[in-house]
Amino acid sequence: MARTAIVFGILLICVTLATIGVNQGFKSPTVFIPAAFGALIAGLGFVAMKESCRKHAMHAASAVGLLGGLACLGMGIRQIAKLSSESPPTASQIGSVWSTAILCLVFVMLCVQSFIRAKRERLANSK
Repeated sequence: MARTAIVFGILLICVTLATIGVNQGFKSPTVFIPAAFGALIAGLGFVAMKESCRKHAMHAASAVGLLGGLACLGMGIRQIAKLSSESPPTASQIGSVWSTAILCLVFVMLCVQSFIRAKRERLANSK
């Protein structure tokens, strides 16, 4: 699961790079929000490579993913509400927020499945 965290972290950083590329630079520091979540998740994935730190690091990574997913989901819903306003969000803003939300929430779902599988294995081995 540590490798999965690293992959998802890199994907989130790529969301930021793609958004900057589409916009030919960045207009606001909020463009780095996906990269911040990605760096945290990837960093915790690297920490989780060490067996003694794996459980705590992966739980922290899933918490970061959950926070990122819920925050971006909320921002995405606000963007939808602003579509008919005078200053609607751009396509790259919408894509960045929703792709970050989806990546983070998929990562959390994979973490939960992994935690359940690990608990079942631990229970089976203790019998």
